[in-house]
Parts: sequence; structure tokens; C-alpha cells
Amino acid sequence: MAVETDVQDELRRLRTRIPRLTGSLAATVDGLVLAHDVPGTEPEGLAALTAAALGVAHRVTDAASRGEFRELLVRGAQGYVATYAAGTAAVLTLLADDRVNVGRLHLEGRRSGARIAELVGTRIGPGGGRHTDRAAAVRQPPPPDPARRIGTLPVRTPHSAATQTPRPQPGA
Repeated sequence: MAVETDVQDELRRLRTRIPRLTGSLAATVDGLVLAHDVPGTEPEGLAALTAAALGVAHRVTDAASRGEFRELLVRGAQGYVATYAAGTAAVLTLLADDRVNVGRLHLEGRRSGARIAELVGTRIGPGGGRHTDRAAAVRQPPPPDPARRIGTLPVRTPHSAATQTPRPQPGA
């Protein structure tokens, strides 16, 4: 059975376990749809926005020295958008109306994220999309720098001048 079919089955089971869940989407971390149940919403657009939000969430958790990303919750006037890590290769996004039990949403979202991580983890690597023939790459995060203050961003060191090629000057 294909990984997309297994993930789609998990999304259907999730819909039955969470009252007031209005949609769910599983995607790769780079925004490619694996499976979805989001009536009235464009799944490719939601997956792309989820990937963008995921990038920002990773930066925020890093800048605040809070470790590896786990979940993101956004509350709008008409409900919630919850995003959960599903291993290193995938992400689960849930849409719920404003009267959802948020505790139940988190409980079931975390469980489904772990299940989707199991389904996807060995078959799709980061950036793999629907290419299920690749093994997942295991990426270890760098250890936190105890000297860096909370809220400061890491600083990249520019390449040395010896490795840079000179740019041609206009008019030369």
C-alpha cells in the first residue's frame, strides 16, 4: 500500500476522533501535499503556507533557545490552525472551528503526527515529496550554544576572501 493511502486513512480516522475538526492536511516539510481532507480549501496553497510557517516556527524556536520544533497553534476569529511535526520529513496541519476542545485537538494531533512520521519516515526524506523510493536522511540539530543569549539569532560567518571570485567591474 502506498504511503499516501496510509496517510489518507490516518486523516480520516482523525476526523472521527476530533469533533469540530473541519480539515486536515499532511505535507512534506517543503510544502508538497501527501494527503488531505480540506473541503473548501486549496490543499497545495495550504501546504505551501504551512511550509512557510514551519520555517518561521523553526527560526522562532531556535532564536528563543527552545529546542526542536514540535507544534504551532494559530487562532483566528472563526477557528484554529494547528501544525504538528510529523518526524523530520512531514508536517500535519489541522483546521478546527472556534468551539473545538483545544486539549483534544493537541492530544489527537500529536498522536497522528507521530503515526504519520512512522508511515513517512523511512520512505520520504526531507524535500522528498512524492518520491517514496528515497530513504529519509537523519539530520541532527547542532547543540545549543550556551554563550548565546535568548532571543539572539545565530550569526553566519562570511566566506574568506581567498575563496571568493572577483566580480567584474562595470565599464572595465
